Amino acid sequence: MSLQLIARDLYRLQQEVDRLEKKLADAPAADCDSLKMKLARAKTERDEMRRMLDGRLDR
Repeated sequence: MSLQLIARDLYRLQQEVDRLEKKLADAPAADCDSLKMKLARAKTERDEMRRMLDGRLDR
């Protein structure tokens, strides 16, 4: 995967994390558990993409 595609995916994932964090802050208690799980998955994907980008930049 090219550096540009990795950076683009990282940006998209960060936007998703931000969106879910805002949604969680405004969510009723009944929706919090599912939003927390979605947020955790999004953060994991974002962190994996960040590690990929960091690895590519170290070369």
